[in-house]
Parts: sequence; C-alpha cells; structure tokens
Amino acid sequence: MDQEIYSKERSASLDLLLRFQRLLVSKLYPADCVGQVLNTYSPDLLGVGSLLKKYTALLCTHVGDILPVATSIACTSHRHFAEVSSVVDGDLTGILLPELVVSIVLLLSKNAGLMQEAGAIPLLAGLLEHLDRFNHLAPGKERDDNEDLAWPGIMGSFFTGQSCRNNEEVTLIRKADLENHNKDGGFWTVIDGKVYDIKDFQTQSLTGSSIL
Repeated sequence: MDQEIYSKERSASLDLLLRFQRLLVSKLYPADCVGQVLNTYSPDLLGVGSLLKKYTALLCTHVGDILPVATSIACTSHRHFAEVSSVVDGDLTGILLPELVVSIVLLLSKNAGLMQEAGAIPLLAGLLEHLDRFNHLAPGKERDDNEDLAWPGIMGSFFTGQSCRNNEEVTLIRKADLENHNKDGGFWTVIDGKVYDIKDFQTQSLTGSSIL
C-alpha cells in the first residue's frame, strides 16, 4: 500500500508535509470576494494565515541550513553540483519550497490583503541570497542568462561557447552505456575520463577503425 500511495522519491513524512502545505493553501484560497473587498477576515482565516507563517518560518530555517552546505560542496566541480542538485531536488528544498512559492504568488494575486496580514512573504525573501549563490554555480548559467535577455529564436544561437561545454560535462555516462552504444554501431571513446563521439571522424579517416 505504501508503494501505491507514496512516490518512490518521497518519504512518508515528506509526503505528509506536502499534503499539509496544500491543505493550508486551499484553506486560504478565496471562495468569494467578500473578505477581499471589506478587508475583514474571519478569525479562522487569520488563524490559518498565522499557521502558514509558522510553517514557512520552519521551512525557511531548514532551507537556510541546507543551502550553504550544498553550495560549499557544489562549488568543487560540475559533477559535484550535479550530485548535490539531485539530493536537494529530493529534499524539502526541492519538493516543498517551489510549490509553496508558486502557491503564495497565486494567493497574493487573489487576496493581497490577507497574505500581507499573514506575513509569510518576508520570510521567503531571506532565502534569495542562498538560492542565488547556489544557482550561480549551475553549468551554463551565463548562456541561460543571456538567452533570457535575448529575443527568442534570434539571439540565442550567438551565446555558445564554454558554457555549453560545461553543460555537457555534467552528463555521466556509465561504462555499460558506452559499451552498449558501441555495440549498436556507435563509436564512443574515452580520453582522460571524458567520452567523445568520433563516429563522424571514423568515416573520414584514412587510418581505419583499428587504429582509432
């Protein structure tokens, strides 16, 4: 039953926290605009808002403890960044935080007064510096930033170079994957721990496959 109910990537406790978070958001989502117009809210609604603030504070404390450690490890190499990212992605930081931010933005657009009354938004602002430091370690960050500033489909092709090679370095290829690829007619080779595809060079080379 556990395998049917809970995702393999999430523990039962993490799944319970996610359900609790969604319950809080659903209770705050306005069913009508009466309270929004009059700026008066029921005690129950204010209680849920206060609970959301406490929940957000606890989550931000956890994320604030995790991200500096993750950043210190991820800055070692692109491979370390990939490994750390996979761990963070399965943690509260990667599962609860993104959905909470989107939910709060949605609630803010529906009922700004209630969200200001709850006071959960300033707590999230304290995470921006930690998130920014970690995201700046991502391979290809410069290319992504440039493409965000460029016109779609026009300028994106100009921003190529070292950042693209950094993205390729993150991909991990197992020995079994390499052997299976070559059995299927491919021609991958390993030089100094990096995998190169020399299939096109094989057809042009005069030396023959044995020397390659």
